[in-house]
Amino acid sequence: MTRSRAPAVAPWRFYLVAIALLAMLALLVGRVLSLQVLDIEHGRSFLQDQGESRSMRNAEIPAYRGVISDRRGEPLAVSTPVISLVADPRLLAAVEDLSPLATALDMPLPDLQARLERFAGRSFMYLRRHMVPAEAREVLALKLPGVSGRREYQRYYPAGEVAGHLVGFTNLDGRGIAGLELAYDDWLKGTPGKKQYIKDLRGDVVRDIGVLEPARSGKDLRLSIDLRLQYLHHQELQRAMAVTGASSGSIVTLDSRTGEVLAMVNHPVYNPNGRRGISPDQTRNRAVTDMFEPGSTMKTFTLVAALESGRYSSETMIDTSPGRIRVGRKTLPDPRNYGEISVSRIIEKSSQVGVTKIALDIGHEPIRDVFRRFGFGAALGTGFPGESAGQLPNRSRWSDIEKVTLAFGYGLTATPLQLAHAYTAFANDGVMPPVSLLAVDEREPAGTRVVGADIAREVLAVLQRVTEEHGTARRARVPGYAVGGKTGTVHKVGPGGYQDNKYIAFFAGIAPTADPRFVTVVVINEPQGEAYGGGAAAAPVFARVAQGTLRLLNLPPDDSEAVLAVAAHSPGVSG
Repeated sequence: MTRSRAPAVAPWRFYLVAIALLAMLALLVGRVLSLQVLDIEHGRSFLQDQGESRSMRNAEIPAYRGVISDRRGEPLAVSTPVISLVADPRLLAAVEDLSPLATALDMPLPDLQARLERFAGRSFMYLRRHMVPAEAREVLALKLPGVSGRREYQRYYPAGEVAGHLVGFTNLDGRGIAGLELAYDDWLKGTPGKKQYIKDLRGDVVRDIGVLEPARSGKDLRLSIDLRLQYLHHQELQRAMAVTGASSGSIVTLDSRTGEVLAMVNHPVYNPNGRRGISPDQTRNRAVTDMFEPGSTMKTFTLVAALESGRYSSETMIDTSPGRIRVGRKTLPDPRNYGEISVSRIIEKSSQVGVTKIALDIGHEPIRDVFRRFGFGAALGTGFPGESAGQLPNRSRWSDIEKVTLAFGYGLTATPLQLAHAYTAFANDGVMPPVSLLAVDEREPAGTRVVGADIAREVLAVLQRVTEEHGTARRARVPGYAVGGKTGTVHKVGPGGYQDNKYIAFFAGIAPTADPRFVTVVVINEPQGEAYGGGAAAAPVFARVAQGTLRLLNLPPDDSEAVLAVAAHSPGVSG
């Protein structure tokens, strides 16, 4: 039996197959080279970019916002680390049971599901902003797809409502939107950094690649206020609101030598750490933004105009009989007939008749010029958002009653801060330092002379007598110290003009008059009851504030010679 022989393979077929295999191998190697090595279209760079776009991400490194502190270094605004939870709604919606997540977030399950539906189709949503890190880690421990945490900073205000009107607050993204947080936002905010990381299909961070740009912290800000004085002013203003039943109020105290704001408080208050449900009316810094007719507190500046005219001294006698005076169709009365009294006693008693006679004699232009020199009608330039400049009228034609009412504080408007600033001239020998909300170097005094030193001292002596036995501000006196000031009471303006039963009570005070250190202005808006005047509603608040301020500043009580020193600057001042 013979075996059949296998047919012989033609050589050309062998070579053809070999060439085909080699060609396929060459194509495969070429393709690998084009994808992995060669930088051609849709080659190595393209694939790397596509891979990185699907797995590599850039993240912002939050910058630490600068600290705001008081003049003694006590913190008023600090940034604390928090974690914001974010999610990819497309991945999270695929989870069958979201109840553990809702429980960890302290959120009703239907609310969580509704939020996911609202963000359906998007790749990003916040689950909860600014969580305490320990609580956020409990949520992250659930390891739900698409859920991750972002490190951020949340602003915290240690003084709360006590300094809220001045310091202001930031929004959820850490940008200043009110107060000094807004005014100095560029200074405080810093510069965020950048980092790269790799994420997986579930959106979880697999590995940090590195920092591209480091974050740069914001700069710190040191304010002029003393937190101890701020607490004192806040406490006394809240007490005044309860006692008088007023709707709102403000107290501001300036260092009479440097112009620094030592304390500034308002009512109503709000807590910047929990702003849910607050209204703009609560957040307004009324001491800087609200304008009022300052009333009889302006008679002090009318006295300046009278003394500068050379026609009057503080001992010049004026007959105020019969206790009222008619100007045009308006009759201006005094509480009683004071008869013939000195210019000093006119200010002490806040006599409308006496001031009217002075105004009619010297004219309204010198009075208006004094008001302008003392800064009324001009912005203070503090940089505080919403600062008001007030209004100082400049009419081409004035009626007789307008000329007179200007002299005792009607027809113009000013803020409590402007009024306090103007009174620093009497505490500083006629020089007004610029107002500052930031701490300044006392070794570099600055200011503008607005009145002669002799006149400023004479006015200060008169202001001291206003708080003595025969003045309208007897309740402003501070045991152991000589103080001075001026009361003011104005009718509020309503839709039909001045309202008979609504008032604003003022007191502008200086302490101690023997060696002035600070000026305080108290404004009580709409005090209720019979004690609505500046002497009854505002002066007692000044007394308590001044007493506490003198104690906290460690200023020694006056001795008998020091109390009399101010009066000696103005010989012959009538009591």
